[in-house]
Formats: sequence, structure tokens, C-alpha cells
Amino acid sequence: MLFMGQTRQGTCRGISRRELLQIGGSSVLGLTLADLLKLKANPTGFQAGSARAVIFLWLWGGPSQLDTWDPKPHAPMEYRGPYASMPSRVPGTRICELFPQISEWTDRIAIIRSLHTSSNDHGVAGTVGLTGSMQGSVNLGGAAAAGNVRPCVGSIVARARGFRAEMPPFMVVGGRLHQGKRAIAGEGGGTLGALYDPFRLVYDPERGTQIPALQLPDNLSPERLRNRQQLLQSLDKARRSLDTGNQRTIDDYRAQALALLTSPDATRMFDVSQERPELANRYGRTRFGQSCLLARRLVEHGVPFVQVNWSDHVEAEEDAGDGGWDNHYRHFQLTQDRQAPWLDQTLPALLTDLHERNLLASTLVVAIGEFGRTPRINDKAGRDHWEHCYSALVMGGGVRGGQVIGESDARAERPRLRPVTPADLAASIMHAVGITTEQAATLGINVGGQVIQELF
Repeated sequence: MLFMGQTRQGTCRGISRRELLQIGGSSVLGLTLADLLKLKANPTGFQAGSARAVIFLWLWGGPSQLDTWDPKPHAPMEYRGPYASMPSRVPGTRICELFPQISEWTDRIAIIRSLHTSSNDHGVAGTVGLTGSMQGSVNLGGAAAAGNVRPCVGSIVARARGFRAEMPPFMVVGGRLHQGKRAIAGEGGGTLGALYDPFRLVYDPERGTQIPALQLPDNLSPERLRNRQQLLQSLDKARRSLDTGNQRTIDDYRAQALALLTSPDATRMFDVSQERPELANRYGRTRFGQSCLLARRLVEHGVPFVQVNWSDHVEAEEDAGDGGWDNHYRHFQLTQDRQAPWLDQTLPALLTDLHERNLLASTLVVAIGEFGRTPRINDKAGRDHWEHCYSALVMGGGVRGGQVIGESDARAERPRLRPVTPADLAASIMHAVGITTEQAATLGINVGGQVIQELF
């Protein structure tokens, strides 16, 4: 494992040779021959939209719509909960009082209040939220839905934008998403293949940024790796019968991995300790806060799609998870003591930072979970899973802020106006970065949603 921003640095197991001398034992580097042969000579050629990059904030576990962006101050106490609503910068729009800093940004944020999805199982709803489809999703009991897992939106953007020699086009900051001990489906390339899986970074408050996918055997140093690459280059001459464009793409992908292992500039880019302490403090010294700071560094260096996972697990930290939004009990304690303050600090810091660097207009930022919470409070002072109605925030990247899209009913139980699905949001993200329906069809991709026109 490699660590940046700390004095200690180590390496461990991981690199192997598979198939025709491909590099890697990870999902990032482990390409099968079939994956390589499926590459097209020119994966780019898509006209860019207003958004040059996307930062996708995945609030794993499912935040409550009533205790965030869709409060119901006139509902009975057993629905509205203990929190008051507060005015925002948009006349007539109120949000939960726990988010005073975000309220100052609402004139530049589009709030969607009428999302709904097809399952209240984290694993299934997580797959739907990331891919727009429940195909191939796996529920808590291990049962898989029919069909192949579709690519997530980040992988589609990666396929459309193509590879640069310097950086992967799709990066995730955070570990694999889990429900219990089971990793969910839908965080990767799906039917596009492993080539479009995300390159993953993990920020640890004590150890800095980790690169779990780039692991070397104890006896293989970066210097020896360079020598091995020279051997690979000479042996690769024997298979130049592959299409020249394909070969170039494969070589570029290998170059990314080698650069990340051996380039001081690349490792410094992942090191958030390079930032001014006052800026790091503005984001918050939490894992989520520093992960969002890392996301800004990545888009600043040209990464088209960065997903930031709030947590790896859905449960709260005390429940053997790591701080997710799945508050079946102690909901209000966890919300007001941890989740709301962290999000209310970090999101405005990210938006301010992007704005000050002239990046906000070209960077789409989305904050969403896989579903909402039950409007009626349960007997453990918590809220359970609720797939029928939930909310999201969308901002930057050409989005028209200062508006509410959709409306829920009096208790936030069901959409009343303008129902929206995760597939619609996926189609909208693709639209924002310039991927048209026709262009997606050439890739064999159909997210099944409609662009939310009000956003643009």
C-alpha cells in the first residue's frame, strides 16, 4: 500500500502478469485479452457540454429528505421531527435549520424534491442510483436481479472522454460500497468492461491518501518496475498485429499506472497536505471533508469524473460501519452531531473553492443518496428506508440554480409534482458533459431516463 502526506511509505502484495503481459492484479489494471480487443481506435470525439468535470457526492446510507432539503414544518410532530426549517436565499424555499451554510448557496443550487426509486434495499437502490438500472443488482440476502450490471455514470463519462496519458478519466475517493459485508454492484464499467472501472483512492485522516489498487510485491521497487516496463515494451513488439489505435490506448493506460507509481508530481497531486492548512480546515478535517478537497485537486488536474463516497458502509460508526446515513435509531443525534455539520461545512467549502479557481461553471456537483427515509419516525427515534420520495442537490456545470424541481406531498411520502428517477438524473449528467442520446447509443448504452430539462 502506498501512502502520501506521511513520513512512512510501504509497499505490499499485488502486481502480477495475466494474459499477454498485462500489468495488474486489480480491477484498475487487470484487463483480459477480450477487454483489450474490444477497444475502439478512437474512443473520444464527443462534443463537450458546459460541464468539463463532475464531482458526484454519494451520501451512502440514504439521508432523510425531511431533515435536509424538504422539511415539512406543518406536518405532525411524528413526521416533521424536532428540527425547524429555515429560509434560504430563494424566496419561498426553506431547508432544514441544520444547514445554515448551504442555505447561503441555495440561489446557485437546484434542489430536486421528487426523486423516487424502485427498491428500499441498499444494494439494489445503490446499483440503481449509480447506473440508472437495477439490472444485476444484489440485495441483502444475496439474490441477484436479472441482466448484466450496467456501467455507472462515471464509467460512461470515462468511455466518452477517453484516456489521457497523465490521469485516469474516472476516479473514486473512498472504499468499495458495502451493505453489511457484501460489496454492491454498479460502481464500475459493467458491460463496458474493466477498462472503465474507476481508479480508487482512499483518504485516511491518520495516514493520508492511500492508493489501494497500486500495490507492489515487497521485492519490486518502482525502479525495478521501470525495468520491467522496458521488457514489456520489447515483448509487445511481437503483437503489433493489434490495431494501432487500440495498442496506443492500451499503452496509454499502462503509462497512467506507471506514472502514478513513479512520478513525484503525480503522488504530490494526491497529497492534500500540500494545501494551505486554512483551506483544509475550511473543508473540515473529516474523511469526507478531505476527500472533497482531494476531489477538487483531481478535477483541477483534468480528471473528468470524480465520485466521493461519504462512507464505505451504510451503518453509523457505532454500528460497526463507518459513518453512513442509515439511521434506523439515534437518527436525530447522529444527524445533528455528525452528518449535518460535516456536510454543511464541506459542501460550501468545495463550492467556494471551485468558484475561486474559476472551476465551478465547468464542474457539475451532485449530492445524493440511494433513497430517503421514512417520513414517520419509528419507535427507536429513527427513520427507516424509504424509496418512494427523496431529494438531491445539483449545482455548477451550467445548471440553473435558485430553483426547486418537483414537489412532494404534505408529509414527503410521495412526489406530487414532476416525479424524477435516478435514470433521469443519470441522463442529465450525461447531457451536462455533452453526451447525447445518439452518442450513448453508439456505445450500446441506454440509461432509460429523460434529461431533466429544468436543470439547464
